[in-house]
Amino acid sequence: MSIGINTNYGNYNYAGVNNAEPSWAKNDEKDEKKESAVNQQGAVYEKTTTEKNSKEDDSKAIYKKSATDRAAIVQQMKAAEEQQRNQLMAIVQKTLQGQVGAYGKATGNSMWQQPAGGNIKVDAATRAQAQKDISEDGYYGVKQTSQRLFDFAAALAGDDVDKMKEMQKAMEKGFKQATKTWGRELPAICKETMNAANKLFEDYYQQASLSS
Repeated sequence: MSIGINTNYGNYNYAGVNNAEPSWAKNDEKDEKKESAVNQQGAVYEKTTTEKNSKEDDSKAIYKKSATDRAAIVQQMKAAEEQQRNQLMAIVQKTLQGQVGAYGKATGNSMWQQPAGGNIKVDAATRAQAQKDISEDGYYGVKQTSQRLFDFAAALAGDDVDKMKEMQKAMEKGFKQATKTWGRELPAICKETMNAANKLFEDYYQQASLSS
């Protein structure tokens, strides 16, 4: 006995009675339609979410805030800038205090060994180290100290020219306050350090103008 099998699947003809489309094929077609509908719904939902987030971001923009809120934000920004200036002034005073102390130990002048004078005995090894520290390439020498002051200012300003100018003013103010703390004119090495630091600022401004 032979069994006849329909092997003609061309033109999407399926095996079955009277070439009728089987139920599983219809189910597959229904599933595809359902999946397509879900995908379309997902696309619409994603777009709606994006638009919603965009509107929320816009609502946070400073120009859409009330006058009171805008004033508060400006005040916060000014307070942050003032804090940065005060921070640099404190750094300048501390740095110069270290430089003056090293100078006093290196020269044996007790007047510079601590603020408002002092009388600290310095042994030979300490004096030798202090002399090395204030030398041209020493840690408290003009070159390294001025570079540290400039680097501190640059870190606080974030490479913003206008802020750098404010930092330069804060540095000079810190120098004046350090002078006031000691109660006398600071040693020449401190003035030379400030001059060198100001030169670094001027070089920075010139380079920034060429890059703009």
